[in-house]
Amino acid sequence: MTTASIISTLGAGSGIDTKQLVSDLVDAQYAAETSKYDTNSETLDTQISAVGDLLSGITGFAGALKSRATDGSLATQPTSSDSSILSVSALSGASVSGLDAQIEVRQLASAQVASTGVIAGADARIGTGTLTLTFGSASVSDGAMTDFTAGEKTFDIVIGEDDATLQGVADAINAAKAGVTASILTDADGARLVLKSATGADQAFTLTAAETEGDEGLAALDIGVGATGTTIGTAAADAIVAVDGIAVRRGSNTITDLIPGVKINLSKAAPGTTLKLGSERPTAALSAVVSDFVDTYNQYLGMIGDATDVSTGTLKNDSAVRTLSRSLSGLTLAPLIADAPAGTPTTLAEIGVATNRDGTLSVDTERLEAALARFPDSVEKMFAAANGLPSKMADISAAASSAKTGLAASQTRYTDKQDDLDERHEAALTAAESLRTRLTQQYAAMDAKVASYKATQDFIKQQVDAWNASSN
Repeated sequence: MTTASIISTLGAGSGIDTKQLVSDLVDAQYAAETSKYDTNSETLDTQISAVGDLLSGITGFAGALKSRATDGSLATQPTSSDSSILSVSALSGASVSGLDAQIEVRQLASAQVASTGVIAGADARIGTGTLTLTFGSASVSDGAMTDFTAGEKTFDIVIGEDDATLQGVADAINAAKAGVTASILTDADGARLVLKSATGADQAFTLTAAETEGDEGLAALDIGVGATGTTIGTAAADAIVAVDGIAVRRGSNTITDLIPGVKINLSKAAPGTTLKLGSERPTAALSAVVSDFVDTYNQYLGMIGDATDVSTGTLKNDSAVRTLSRSLSGLTLAPLIADAPAGTPTTLAEIGVATNRDGTLSVDTERLEAALARFPDSVEKMFAAANGLPSKMADISAAASSAKTGLAASQTRYTDKQDDLDERHEAALTAAESLRTRLTQQYAAMDAKVASYKATQDFIKQQVDAWNASSN
């Protein structure tokens, strides 16, 4: 509404739309500030989102590469000619290339398993006293222990009034964590206490009871030479394997100290059957991971390019993004193997990963295949989790995640700016509402005065009209 129209309306008396008038005046006064807020807020939202995407992208990129490097698929793995008898795997960080061994599984390691005679039930009272558990080596025949040589490990387990049932004894033994596990086996005849040790010939055990006088009964659980109430279902024994004809014993069916870098899991005994252990190189997996790395790198580089475009990029002036971009651009020439022999490849560029003019990467397939054929160990080391390309990517990701200098710092900075902008905008809205209230009050008072003047004018006019009529 123009000044002229306001005067015209006022001259006509009350009837001004003060609500609309005040709204127009307030909006006009704060229009520039509101427009500036909208523009800056949209820019900051875009920057926060873009930084978040780049940060998530680089951490995901580095994490995925590390997962590939640690799952074993990129390292030479040992092989067994019959995995139903024994299976093999590489120990973390070990190199098993060139593995060539013959192995025979003559005996599996076993635990001693002993059971008591039948007792009425798990809640049947047994008695109180002290059970002494002693470990050592034993001879077993037809379910009976015929000889026992005690070792150094002995445990006393007190059976009090609260433990005086079969179940209570089992719970007390398990709570002692002495090296055997206790369970209750129940069938139609009743309940039995079953005790099981770890595997190995030196894990045989005896159990002897010192009963409380007047509350006897624990002796029924005795295990050992001459014990008649219990049965040895399985004797404790070592695993026996022959490596290249040399027999050795181990207390477990999982063996890690027999062949360097190799974990052996024994599944069954096969006396007279000789297995061949070898190794298998991950040639196809390494070729695939190089291609996958290049594809992912190029996709991520595209994200950086969009964010830093000189015309439309919302992060074109962000120093953390520029630092990240420089770090990535140096990956192909970065040495990935320390102290490598002369003539062996140590960089991605030397195995066929080239940097194009636009910064993207490409793979020379023939050169990669040649490197895998001539220097398989070197290529494998390039993708080792501890110090190869995954480690380099982890360093870049960590730098980008820095709350001081990385993308995380930029994210915080933009978020703080957005918070400050929101606070100023909120203050402006408050000021606008105050102005709206003040103008509304002022124009309401004005409108009342105009209405009063109009009423007076109407009264005077009526009097004049009356005088004119009487004089006629």
